[in-house]
Amino acid sequence: MNLNKMYGLFLRHFFLIKSSFPRILDLIYWPTIQIILWGFISKFFSIYSDYYNNVLGIILTCAILYDILFRSSISFNMLFLEEIWSRNFTNLFIAPLKLKEIIIALIFTALIRTLIGLVPAIILTAPLFGVSILNLGFPLLLLFLSLYTFGITLGLFVSAGLIRFGPSFENIAWSSLFLLAPLGCIYYPIEILPNFFQIIAKGLPLVYIFDETRNILLNGFVNYENLKLAYILNLIYLTLGIILFYFSFLKAREKGTLINMGE
Repeated sequence: MNLNKMYGLFLRHFFLIKSSFPRILDLIYWPTIQIILWGFISKFFSIYSDYYNNVLGIILTCAILYDILFRSSISFNMLFLEEIWSRNFTNLFIAPLKLKEIIIALIFTALIRTLIGLVPAIILTAPLFGVSILNLGFPLLLLFLSLYTFGITLGLFVSAGLIRFGPSFENIAWSSLFLLAPLGCIYYPIEILPNFFQIIAKGLPLVYIFDETRNILLNGFVNYENLKLAYILNLIYLTLGIILFYFSFLKAREKGTLINMGE
């Protein structure tokens, strides 16, 4: 074995990591988020061990609802990334398509991808674990639409970044949702978070969506105030996402970076 050759290959990857802040951040990001998320979950169960009378049902229901958000956002991002990977990105904007037509087409395609991924999982939870998300009743539709809207909004933010900064922004597509998981209070009430994080979390529709999910399963009634707050925040973020998408496109067109996308 030639140690010099191996050392040379090691240096090549070492300097690649050292010179790229996004790569360093990516290495730190995942274990940190996992520790924070499971730390809050463990803290919740250690303090409020008798909070849930049906731990399995509530945890699984919240997990499925979170997957609606995850699938919708990732599906939207993947459709955009596939255009970049297949080097079809330039053709997409050369075609006689308006930006709003592209956005609407991606929204409905993402919905199909989301349902294809979720329906089998939802069907399996009943025979395997005796848990059915359909127990939420009609509010399930309202929760689904709210989560799907926020997922598409996140997809718009990430896609705007892809247009503006190119494929180097790709890691954000995978990491954005995991960053929101601890703050979204998916498996625990907002009181578990430190005060500073609570202030940030209250600006996210996820807190109200999952708080209402737990309320329905635990108390058997719907608090429409939570749903109203979630939809108001969704509308604000969706509007910002569309504006940012258009702004990023115009800036990328001015700089001529669209033509090089995917090259």
